[in-house]
Amino acid sequence: FSFNSPVWFNVGTPQPQQVSACFILSVDDSMESILDWYKEEGMIFKGGSGAGLNLSRIRSSKELLSSGGNASGPVSFMRGADASAGTIKSGGATRRAAKMVILDVDHPDIENFIETKVKEEEKIRALRDAGFDMDLGGDDITSVQYQNANNSVRVNDEFMKAVETGGKFGLRARMTGDVIEEVDAKSLFRKMAEAAWACADPGIQYDDTINHWHTCPESGRINGSNPCSEYMHLDNTSCNLASLNLMKFLKDDGEGHQAFEVERFAKVVELVITAMDISICFADFPTQKIGENTRAFRQLGIGYANLGALLMATGHAYDSDGGRALAGAITSLMTGTSYKRSAELAAVVGPYDGYARNAAPHQRVMKQHADENTKAVRMDDLDSPIWAAATEAWQDVVRLGEKNGFRNAQASVIAPTGTIGLAMSCDTTGLEPDLALVKFKKLVGGGSMQIVNGTVPQALRRLGYQPEQIEAIVAHIAEHGNVIDAPGLKTEHYEVFDCAMGERSISAMGHVRMMAAIQPWISGALSKTVNLPETATVEDVEEVYFEAWKMGVKALAIYRDNCKVGQPLSAKTKEKEKAEVTEKAEAEIRKAVEKVVEYRPVRKRLPKGRPGITTSFTVGGAEGYMTANSYPDDGLGEVFLKMSKQGSTLAGMMDAFSIAVSVGLQYGVPLETYVSKFTNMRFEPAGMTDDPDVRMAQSIVDYIFRRLALDFLPFETRSALGIHSAEERQRHLDTGSYEPTLEDEEVDVEGLAQSAPRHTETLKAVAAPKPVVVEAPRAVHNSAELVEMQLGVSADAPLCFSCGTKMQRAGSCYICEGCGSTSGCS
Repeated sequence: FSFNSPVWFNVGTPQPQQVSACFILSVDDSMESILDWYKEEGMIFKGGSGAGLNLSRIRSSKELLSSGGNASGPVSFMRGADASAGTIKSGGATRRAAKMVILDVDHPDIENFIETKVKEEEKIRALRDAGFDMDLGGDDITSVQYQNANNSVRVNDEFMKAVETGGKFGLRARMTGDVIEEVDAKSLFRKMAEAAWACADPGIQYDDTINHWHTCPESGRINGSNPCSEYMHLDNTSCNLASLNLMKFLKDDGEGHQAFEVERFAKVVELVITAMDISICFADFPTQKIGENTRAFRQLGIGYANLGALLMATGHAYDSDGGRALAGAITSLMTGTSYKRSAELAAVVGPYDGYARNAAPHQRVMKQHADENTKAVRMDDLDSPIWAAATEAWQDVVRLGEKNGFRNAQASVIAPTGTIGLAMSCDTTGLEPDLALVKFKKLVGGGSMQIVNGTVPQALRRLGYQPEQIEAIVAHIAEHGNVIDAPGLKTEHYEVFDCAMGERSISAMGHVRMMAAIQPWISGALSKTVNLPETATVEDVEEVYFEAWKMGVKALAIYRDNCKVGQPLSAKTKEKEKAEVTEKAEAEIRKAVEKVVEYRPVRKRLPKGRPGITTSFTVGGAEGYMTANSYPDDGLGEVFLKMSKQGSTLAGMMDAFSIAVSVGLQYGVPLETYVSKFTNMRFEPAGMTDDPDVRMAQSIVDYIFRRLALDFLPFETRSALGIHSAEERQRHLDTGSYEPTLEDEEVDVEGLAQSAPRHTETLKAVAAPKPVVVEAPRAVHNSAELVEMQLGVSADAPLCFSCGTKMQRAGSCYICEGCGSTSGCS
C-alpha cells in the first residue's frame, strides 16, 4: 500500500506536515468570503494539494445588490481564482494546482457556467490558427480564461426527473430562494452534454445520491468535492488518502489456480486505517477552519489501485458480470473492514467529535451499505469467499457501531493513484482498466524494451490454455498489440483482454457499469473519467450522464478523444458536413478561376532509388540522426531527422520540420537560402557536438544546416556564408586562406568520387555514383514515444512538468507514463 503523495512530500521535512491531498472549501455571498477563498486556495496549492468548492451561494448576475446594481455572478469571480491558480502553478510548487469549481443546476447563471470553457476553447483554436502559442504552458495561453480548473454541475433528482419527463425546471434566486426563471430541463441537459462533448467540461455530480449516503447531515450537507471528485464531505474539511495494490493479494500457483487472500487483505486494511487515523493527530492544515473540522470528523479515504490488472489476471472481462462481482466484493470487504476498525478505535479513544450529533444518520448509512452487500449476486469460487468475509464485516460494523460509535466520519474513496500507483508498480491506476496489452520498459543508458503485460499469461492460464498456446498468443500480442486473430485464442475470451484504448476498447457504458458496481460500498465517490471515442455523439454523452444517475453513481466526467482539437461545439450529420465542405470548395473554385496564375512552381520528386548519406550527431547531449538524400545529378532533395533520448515533442517537431524542408527543396527553394535563414538560431539543446567540422552549435537546427552546407554546397557559396570545414579552418591558420590549393583539389577528386552525394563543382567530371537506397534509422528511440504510439495521446493533454513527456488522462486528471507525476491530488 501507499499513502497519498503529500505524506511522502511533507512528512519529516522542515515544512508543515500536511498529509491530506483533498480539500473542500466554501464561499459565501460577500466580498470578504470571496477574497478569503482566493487566499485559502493559494495556500493549498502552495503545499502541493488540490481544492474544490461550490459557488452556488454567490448571487447570480440576474439578482440585485443592496446598492441597487446588478451582481457580477459567480462566473466573473472564477476569473480571479483561475488567474491565481495559474500564477501559483507557475511559481514552482511541488505539483500543478488542482482545482474544482461546482455550480448547482438551479443557479440562475448555470447556462453561462456551462458555456464558459466552450467559449474559451473556441478562442484557443482561433488564436492557435493565427499563429499564437496556445499549448498548455505556452506564452500566450494566459490570454484565455478558466483553464486551471475542472468544472462540474451539481444536479438533483428533481432536475433529472424533469429531463426524463420533458418538463420545466426552475432556476432559483440565491438570496430569496424564489424561482426567477423556468427553463426546459431537456434543453439545459442537452447544453451540458454538448459542452462536455466539445471540451470535456462540465462533469456531473448527483446531489441527492451523494447526500443520501451522507453520514453527517446534521452538521451540514455535502456541497462540493475535491478536484478529482472522489472526496465528498462537509465544507472546509480535508481527507487523507491511501491505496492498496490489489495484485499483491492475488495468490496464483502458476497453473491457473487462483485465490484472493481475504484474511491478509483485511489485516492490511485494519493496519492502514489505524495509521491514517493517527496521522490526523499530528498533521498540519492550511487554514484553522480546515484543521478544526478535519480533527472533528476525521475523514479517511482508503482505496485501491490495479483493479484492471486483477480482473484481467483472473480471467474476467472488465465489462462483465463476473468482473463487476469481484470488484464489488473486494470493495465491500475493504470498506466494511475499515468501518469495523473505526468502531474498534472508537471503543478505545472515543468516536469523532461530530458523532453524537450524527449517530442516527451514520448508523443508517452503515445499514445501507450492509443491505447492499446482502443483495449482491455471487458469481464464482473467486468472489464468493470475499463476499462471505464482507458480510461478516458489515454485521460487525452495525453491531459495534451501535455500541461504540465510529472514530471516522468517512472511510473509503477511489482515487486516481497516478503517482503512488507507479511507486507500487501497478499496471493500472485506481479502478481504471488496462490502457493497452503492450507496455515499454526503459533501459539503463537509453532506449526501451517492449513487454507484453504480465497479467496476460496469468489470464490465459486461468482460462485453461496450455504453455505452448500461451507462448503463441503472447507472441501475437507482442507483434500486433491486440488479441484479434491470435492463434488458438477462443473468440469468447477476446473480451477479457479489452482495454481502455486500442482495437478492442471498452464501451462507455462498460465504464459506467463498473462504477455503479462498486459505488454502494464506497463512503465517498470514484475518481474516473468515462472515455469516449472521437466519433461519439452528443447523444452518447447524454446517455452516459442519464444512465449513471439511474445506476446510483455519485459523480463522473467524460472525455471524448481529441475533443479539444478544433472540434465544433455540436455534432453534425455527415450529410451536413459534406454539404458544407462542397459549398466551401465550390466557392474557392469560383474565386480561383477569377485569378490569372502567372507562375506555379512544379515539385520535382526524387526517384525511388536515390543516393543518400546518414549522419549521427550529438548536440548538447541530445543525440540524433540525419539522413540527406539527393537527386542522382542535381543536389539535395530531402532530409530526414530522427531524435533519440528526447521527449516525443522534440522528435515530432524535428519530423515535421524535416518534411517542410524536404518539400521546399523539391519545389526549388535553394539550400543556401535555408542555410542563411537557419544557421545561428539559438535555443536548447545547444552546445558541444561530436562533429569535428562543427564543434559548437547554438541549436539542433544550427548544426543541421551547417552540416548540410558542408556536404552539399560548393566552397564559394558556403564560404560566403562563413561555413568552413575543420580542414579549411586549419588551412586558414597555416596559409591565411580558406581556399584549397590545386594540389588539394586533385587529391580530393578521387575521394569525392567515392563518397556521393557531396555536391561540388569537381564532381561533375566524375561519373555519378550508383544510386543506393539508404534505410532511414528507426523512428522510435525513446520509451515515451513508444508509449504514445501504442496508447495514443490526447492532443490537448499537457506536457509533464517534470520530464516534458505528453501526459495520459487518469480520472479527471493527467498522469505521466514516463516519471509518474500527476496533475491531480494523489
